[in-house]
Amino acid sequence: MYADGGRRNKAERDAATVETGYALVSAAFAAAVLFGAVAGPALLFDLPDLPSKVLPRLGMTVAAVVFVARVISVLVRFRRTAQPSQPGRTSPDS
Repeated sequence: MYADGGRRNKAERDAATVETGYALVSAAFAAAVLFGAVAGPALLFDLPDLPSKVLPRLGMTVAAVVFVARVISVLVRFRRTAQPSQPGRTSPDS
């Protein structure tokens, strides 16, 4: 996976850093949107006692699950993609 038998070069470290940042930011955004969709009605409207307590808790649970799932899926997909050994080249004969 690494160009020199196990050690990462700067480009590989930078790519991993960018991909980790992307995973965290996109997961936070997805979790916030889903939290708003689930818990929003309880926060915006005057609902009966049970839904006003259950919806925010359900929203937090859904948001946490989506956050973890998104981070894992992005990082697993990044790890699986074959990185070319030379930037700009996609096949050995190019």
